[in-house]
Amino acid sequence: MASPALKPTGSVTGLTSGEVTGDKPSKVHGSTNCSAPSETITVYAPAKLNLFLHVTGRRSDGYHTLQTAFQLLDYCDELEITPRDDEQLTLRCERDCATTLLDDAALAALDGPENLVLRAARSLQATTGTRLGAVITLRKRIPVGSGLGGGSADAAAALVGLARVWDVRMSRAELAALGGRLGADVPVLVHGQSAWGEGTGVELASLALAPRIFLVVYPAVCALTGPVFTHPDLMRATPRITREAFEAGEVETRNDLQPIAETLFPPIAVAIRWLSQFAPARMSGSGSSVFASFDSVEAAQQVLEQVPEPWGAFIAHGLDTWDHFTGRRQV
Repeated sequence: MASPALKPTGSVTGLTSGEVTGDKPSKVHGSTNCSAPSETITVYAPAKLNLFLHVTGRRSDGYHTLQTAFQLLDYCDELEITPRDDEQLTLRCERDCATTLLDDAALAALDGPENLVLRAARSLQATTGTRLGAVITLRKRIPVGSGLGGGSADAAAALVGLARVWDVRMSRAELAALGGRLGADVPVLVHGQSAWGEGTGVELASLALAPRIFLVVYPAVCALTGPVFTHPDLMRATPRITREAFEAGEVETRNDLQPIAETLFPPIAVAIRWLSQFAPARMSGSGSSVFASFDSVEAAQQVLEQVPEPWGAFIAHGLDTWDHFTGRRQV
């Protein structure tokens, strides 16, 4: 059976796309309210894994074409959002994990106007014309520069959460399209569903994934995406596979970025070799985190207890769906 046709940027075949706030249509994709509700909400931003990542080509504009499987995890950042009556946006970042996952320098680097949370908020303000603002606290657990989509997850959660507190009536598909302007991983995280990704990663289709338990290891290095994708030795012509063949386990997969990332950031190679002693290990995204799946939490815990310093690590369950407002699997 052929894979379903993929829709334009930010849209998803087979994924839910209901409105974030109610069912009434809005005149301008959202609210222009002058008074903010007093509600403070918490929004949960899940990490993701790329179970594989194939680079299938390079477009004339320099962007690479990809195939990947996005797996959501029940390990997340948290955003506390309080609306305010003016257009001002403030962001405070707090560490909510071990320093082996987020050190002081990485935490300090999150402060500033170019944080994706603030960029997402400004983008939603500009799109809807709202005159409201927000006070946002980001409790950070996902490592920076780890290939786990932390910044993109935070941006996605900001769009979904602000749409609620600002009474913006936009569909998930509309929010995902807006998020796609901020980063290729944002749309799938707005939808809150594991997915098959193609093109630049924003052409999405639903994906059935077996329940898994993952051990994720962060080898204490922040991997930069740019040098990996621009490296002259990067494989850019991996043959395309089908979603159905992947779901059936009929094809071999890999992460085409991994050999380059291992060369540029040697701790990744060390972490891959170490984790591979216990289970097949692979890098997520452009690095630096590596992961392996286990049959039980107990088995993963045994390996977690052996993770060498100064690396960080955590155990997470793979999820097909995510509820941004409860931090649990959608039902």
